[in-house]
Amino acid sequence: MVKSLYFHSIHKPFLALRVLITSLFFLFSSLSVHGHAIKAHIFVYAGCSDEKFQPNAPFDGNRNSFLSSVVNSASQALYNSFTIGNGSSSTPSEATVYGLYQCRGDLNSLDCSKCIEGAVNQIGLVCPYSYGASLQLEGCYVRYENFDFLGKIDTGLRYKKCSKSVSNDVEFFRRRDDVLADLQGAISFRVSSSGLVEGFSQCHGDLSPTDCSSCLADAVGKLKSLCGSAAAADVYLAQCYARYWASGYYGLSPGIAVLIVLLSVCRKAMGKLS
Repeated sequence: MVKSLYFHSIHKPFLALRVLITSLFFLFSSLSVHGHAIKAHIFVYAGCSDEKFQPNAPFDGNRNSFLSSVVNSASQALYNSFTIGNGSSSTPSEATVYGLYQCRGDLNSLDCSKCIEGAVNQIGLVCPYSYGASLQLEGCYVRYENFDFLGKIDTGLRYKKCSKSVSNDVEFFRRRDDVLADLQGAISFRVSSSGLVEGFSQCHGDLSPTDCSSCLADAVGKLKSLCGSAAAADVYLAQCYARYWASGYYGLSPGIAVLIVLLSVCRKAMGKLS
């Protein structure tokens, strides 16, 4: 549900609007293009647990510590995992936070850091007070839970996107299958191309090579079974993803990302103007 946002002074709407326009300008100007027409900050999907915690509960503090650790770590590494609160006699076991973040393998440290900072800022907006949350942007991913999921393979489907079908193009399907076979053999991040077909795949860093191969095999299988003869397709599982597209075809809409930015800017503006 979208809630109405109100400003309480005749001058404040103009200030808020100016802040909003400036923020949107910087959003679109900062969406850098990396190799494969990727805009790192574009929203892909998010998931939130139904179970909620109370503000200022022990889990709330540990979650905030986790998110701060993620932001600090992202300037130094493309992947890291954390357990916050475990082993402390003063912290109940249900308050422990398990989490990780990961950037796409071809991002540099600066772009990774910026992407993760955006994901951390958004996850609280999308999943307020949730005991578990995950958020995938084009260039990075953040997840936390109140149970230990780290290193445990999960091939549940989280998101898929299939383009219109390509009919009777034998050469395209041959090239696509070559790319998918190559992507399936990745043990971390891999980019592949054959003719006019390109693609990439990645596993989360907590998976072993064997589990990564198993996850990617499942992702590639779902690309074929769920998207059939699509000219471009994405499949994100819980711990890996695989994507392919015909060169020149792939395009991404920033609409949802703009909505999240609107919510964030308006909330900050109200806080400053109240």
